Amino acid sequence: MPLKRGLIGLFIKFFLLFLFITVRIAWSQEKGALVASPVNAVPSPRPDRIVLSWVADPTTSFTVTWRTNNAVKTPKAEVAVADASPLFTQQAQEVLAETESIKTESGAALYHQVTFQNLKPNTQYAYRVGDGTYWSEWYQVKTANNQPEPFSFIYLGDAQNELFSLWSRTIRAAYAAAPQAKFIVHTGDLINHAEADAEWQEWFSAGSFIHATIPSLPTPGNHEYTRTVGIPTLTRLWQPQFTLPSNGIKDLKDTNYYVDYQNVRIISLNSMMHVPAQADWLEKILKNNPQQWTFVFFHYPVFSTSGRNEIGHLEKHWKPIFDKYQVDLVMQGHEHNYARGTNLPFGVNYRDNQTGTVYVVSVSGPKMYELTPEPWMNRTAENTQLYQVITVNNDQVLFKAITVTGEIYDQFELRKKPGQPNTLINIKNSWNPERHFNNTLSKPQN
Repeated sequence: MPLKRGLIGLFIKFFLLFLFITVRIAWSQEKGALVASPVNAVPSPRPDRIVLSWVADPTTSFTVTWRTNNAVKTPKAEVAVADASPLFTQQAQEVLAETESIKTESGAALYHQVTFQNLKPNTQYAYRVGDGTYWSEWYQVKTANNQPEPFSFIYLGDAQNELFSLWSRTIRAAYAAAPQAKFIVHTGDLINHAEADAEWQEWFSAGSFIHATIPSLPTPGNHEYTRTVGIPTLTRLWQPQFTLPSNGIKDLKDTNYYVDYQNVRIISLNSMMHVPAQADWLEKILKNNPQQWTFVFFHYPVFSTSGRNEIGHLEKHWKPIFDKYQVDLVMQGHEHNYARGTNLPFGVNYRDNQTGTVYVVSVSGPKMYELTPEPWMNRTAENTQLYQVITVNNDQVLFKAITVTGEIYDQFELRKKPGQPNTLINIKNSWNPERHFNNTLSKPQN
């Protein structure tokens, strides 16, 4: 009998250990409750968290970053011009990766990055990452054209919560609507807890192959930061996971940068810190800006849509520069609702179609806040997951905000006039009644 009881006890211990290992635990910030993660975040020799970006000219290069465990000794990538014949793999060129290590609650991991250079413009390439034993599938990506042509990109507001279960439908709907999008802008709060590796795994799992085929341009939000003695500190996971241009302020590596894509200069500002210093930097890169269109994105909005007051310094330091250099579009997050409006030039009547910078706040994840209406807003929404598809066609930009169920919720066109404010045309034939908490499905109150 003692032997039998001992075997039963041993079985119970192993069973509990199995549950502990296979069920990853993450904290819910709102309620402090333990929630089982729906994904396995433990790294393995097989590449995962594969994400595209740029550190150099998009016409002749692209960068890929991925993760493995520390058993991988020779990380590398292969690239070839894509062809309809599967024999394209015989032409693949090998590039060795740069690697850094990091340890989280999921275990020790290695992050690898490769930049493919000296590529041909407007050419489709196939690439894969691995170590010679374990490989990813072949992914395809097209370099930018060195001549202006129509293109689209995707803009996503805060993902943050329930990434695998509910944010996944947003990024996948966006991809279905714009499968040829050239890049995806993420305006911060990609996750809820900066150092929660399981949440990052959800973010990567939700986007899956989309991250590996469409370059990501992320900017951090407050949830990518922790605070030590009141000083915000960027999560240790940001820089290993995202390899981005080094043309911003030195102290804001991989968070403050710009990319020139065809006739657009798209700029990431870090709204968490060094705001005045970024104003000086922004002035320099806008003063010498050869591009036809200028888009800026960051997390905290210039104008709050929820009555919050922690963001007035952005209006003080950045808005005058947006006005001076006629920035066309500002994409923001943080407020967990949707609002779109304009910063009208002095002396222009609100009803005129001449406009200054267009400001947008949006949300892609399931966390929702009430909206505080303001006169500057043309179109608003609460309790609605959205993605935005922006199409650039020479001197015209078409902006669409689309719900995850496929409804075009907001739509307008900007027309560029040299030396004059843009003309903004609201396309109201797609407008249904505005969605707010009082006329949409809402969570039952306990």
